[in-house]
Amino acid sequence: MAGLVHIGLAGARGRMGRAVSEVLDKRNDVVVAARFDRTDHPDLSVCDVVIDFTEPAASVELARVCAQAGAPALVIGATGFTPDQEAKIEQAAAQVAIVKSGNFSLGVNMLIGLVAQAARRLPASDWDIEVIEAHHRMKKDAPSGTALMLGEAAADGRGQDLVNVRGAPRDGIGEERPTGEIGFSAIRAGGIVGEHQVIFAAQDEILTLAHSARDRALFARGAVMAALWVRGRSPGLYGMQDVLGFRQA
Repeated sequence: MAGLVHIGLAGARGRMGRAVSEVLDKRNDVVVAARFDRTDHPDLSVCDVVIDFTEPAASVELARVCAQAGAPALVIGATGFTPDQEAKIEQAAAQVAIVKSGNFSLGVNMLIGLVAQAARRLPASDWDIEVIEAHHRMKKDAPSGTALMLGEAAADGRGQDLVNVRGAPRDGIGEERPTGEIGFSAIRAGGIVGEHQVIFAAQDEILTLAHSARDRALFARGAVMAALWVRGRSPGLYGMQDVLGFRQA
């Protein structure tokens, strides 16, 4: 059928891969052209876009293959990339359009904007920031990609780079908290889908901004939205803020 978007799915047998498959199979405007795992790539020329929920090394290799061919476009949902792997994704984005995000939820992306605004208006001299996240026991990376996105939003709101204000994990007896530090706490337990809180704490009041995920389908729907958006885009590295129209030109 003319007009159908041909989508490939990398990591099809994983938790998120299965959730994306269910969303795709219910739509009448897409065709699932390929389902595969890791670096066992089929003929990607049959795909307009590939949605990738594998792991960093496999995502980097997939991006390299797509960039070399100049297609298809990519939607990357894997997290836990090293700086070197991030750089390789950016290199691939010079040749092919890539949407990369640690979270495809509309609510989380709204939360990111709110966190940046709050951090911009609440001075570091009076307000400490803590990012707390919880996920299922099978998740390997910590803090989560979403927690880092929230930390980056808070740092950006204060005109800082997260790498310069990110606090080290707390254990034992240490020094008192440095002014302006952004702290992280991670919980891994059971089947928790995704919980994120950003706490702004002053001496006499606390502001908490939070998001709770109840079903992986919400992330899957966002990834499919990103796939439809990125099809036919010029090469570049995009995020969900671009897909949802939140990022100003």
